[in-house]
Amino acid sequence: MARYLDVHPTTPQPRLISQVVAMLRDGALIAYPTDSMYALGARLDNHDGAERIRRIRHLDDHHHFTLMCADFAQLGQLVHLDNNEFRAIKAATPGPYTFILKATPEVPRRLAHAKKRSVGVRIPDHPVALAILHELGEPLLSSSLLMPGTEWPLTEGWQVKEELDDLVDAVVDGGDCGTTPTTVVDWTSGEPEIVRVGAGDPDRF
Repeated sequence: MARYLDVHPTTPQPRLISQVVAMLRDGALIAYPTDSMYALGARLDNHDGAERIRRIRHLDDHHHFTLMCADFAQLGQLVHLDNNEFRAIKAATPGPYTFILKATPEVPRRLAHAKKRSVGVRIPDHPVALAILHELGEPLLSSSLLMPGTEWPLTEGWQVKEELDDLVDAVVDGGDCGTTPTTVVDWTSGEPEIVRVGAGDPDRF
């Protein structure tokens, strides 16, 4: 049975955030709120967490995991950025965008795309997600919480708890996150390619 933590969506309680981070450091897989849908999260070195995410969402080995970052400095350690990419991405973060870029050696090989050696990164604009990331002090391996065979995501923490009670270790309820995923921008060719139009305005790229 998953632990349920009711966290204030705009002023998250430090005590509860510390409990979430302690669970992550102990190998937990969590469901948590972001600025575009709920997401699944585990530490980067949590091999079992990555496999559990794949099983829950029925993902294959070609799926781009997202590395959720607390700030741009953290993001810059994970991916290669030229000057144009740096300026465009920095201007759009934090926000509901996922950027696919060439991974640096800091990213475990098993988490990058097998052929492209690329990875998705983003900085969420959500107080609860950012509080968890800052407290953890490292990026979070993440994937949007859209269950297989469903058209719409779960938008409330209590719904996530009912659906995933036996599949995750904790559910962080931060209120309604909406139903729109991130806008995905692929920079691996050197030019921005909009892979998915979502919550973020694609016209800026």
